[in-house]
Amino acid sequence: MVRHVIIWKIKDKYADKAAEIKANAKKELEALNGQIPGMKSLVIRTEGLPSSNGDLMLDGEYNSTEDLNAYSVHPKHVYVADTFVRPYMQVRMCFDYEE
Repeated sequence: MVRHVIIWKIKDKYADKAAEIKANAKKELEALNGQIPGMKSLVIRTEGLPSSNGDLMLDGEYNSTEDLNAYSVHPKHVYVADTFVRPYMQVRMCFDYEE
């Protein structure tokens, strides 16, 4: 099993819309569950503790690295990322690992 964890930081110019951006990203990304072969689950966290320095976290589980790679270019994922996530983020950090 492969885990795919991403932390994003919203661009400062969107600070006043952060709650809406996070809610939309969560709704649209989690709607991908069951839509992409090889993806076992996708969970989005939007409410970190005060000690957090990121705004949004993705925790994805995939059957294999091949499935993770296929997810990254899948048209449904690309649409959601390009529409609801990437335009609003200034920082993206990723950590992938096998369990």
